[in-house]
Amino acid sequence: MNGLKGIHHITAITSSAEKNYEFFTYTLGMRLVKKTVNQDDIRTYHLFFADDMGSPGTDMTFFDFPGIPKGTHGTNEIHKTAFRVPSDEALGYWVKRFDKYDVRHSGIQEVFGKQTISFTDFDDQQYMLASDEGNTGVAPGTPWQDGPVPLEYAITGLGPVHIRIADYIPFKQLLEDVMQFREIAADGDLHLFEVGEGGNGAQVIVEHNTSLPSGRQGYGTIHHSAFRVADEGALHEWIGRLNAFGLTNSGYVDRFFFRSLYARVARGILFEWATDGPGFLEDEPYETAGEKLSLPPFLEPKRAQIEAVVRPIDTVRSTRTIEKEYL
Repeated sequence: MNGLKGIHHITAITSSAEKNYEFFTYTLGMRLVKKTVNQDDIRTYHLFFADDMGSPGTDMTFFDFPGIPKGTHGTNEIHKTAFRVPSDEALGYWVKRFDKYDVRHSGIQEVFGKQTISFTDFDDQQYMLASDEGNTGVAPGTPWQDGPVPLEYAITGLGPVHIRIADYIPFKQLLEDVMQFREIAADGDLHLFEVGEGGNGAQVIVEHNTSLPSGRQGYGTIHHSAFRVADEGALHEWIGRLNAFGLTNSGYVDRFFFRSLYARVARGILFEWATDGPGFLEDEPYETAGEKLSLPPFLEPKRAQIEAVVRPIDTVRSTRTIEKEYL
């Protein structure tokens, strides 16, 4: 069985693609590697922010569904996205950066022995920076070379996904028996699981929470979490595995940039299995990736119609020099 390789991407919902682009590009210093549309709703932007090369395991993506209400946080939700930074020292830089840009944050806190900072954006989307100091396992990505954050402090990929769940035991069994995660630590109601090579890029924090009402999806919340599989062969193995366990799923889905499989694994929790390739730089040159509206081949014939319904967003960076900000 080709096991999971770690986290692939996180997809969330934003109230404003424009504000989202500004926040991720100029505050967080992540690279927009793909500007496309939701393949199931062409009125909706789908923005992909990642490392310098758009590597699997580094990207957070956003939908901006027209007219969707604000979501509410609670239990039975994928609650928080984490990003990896190289060291504990980097977190000191980020405290100063968040203070400079008026980003609400927790200050430095320890979670399962690693130094972290929790923070939020303009939609109350929940995030965390996690230090890679002493981390082993899945290798980090490459920070955006031309971004505003000095490379020694910059975000290099996705860290542990934080999930809140009311019915913990069945969810634990799903993670361990179906998805081959292993529990490696616990702290009160928090449980740390990892898969594959482990480390920050392959971990899930599960919070057993029965006190909060269920979260409601909307802008400011996470839509789904995706996990890495090596290739299409591995993906088909996982389709067979989910079927064998009686877990209802989407079957094979071609997203062009990767191939996917979806399953709602618990109330409020949607997981995706996604291949490492082909990737985001197949249809655009490295230098200008994310600057133009990119469409998969099956949507290309509808380009004029799509461009008429999605408002233009200026994401050109190749003609600009973005200065590194040492604080």
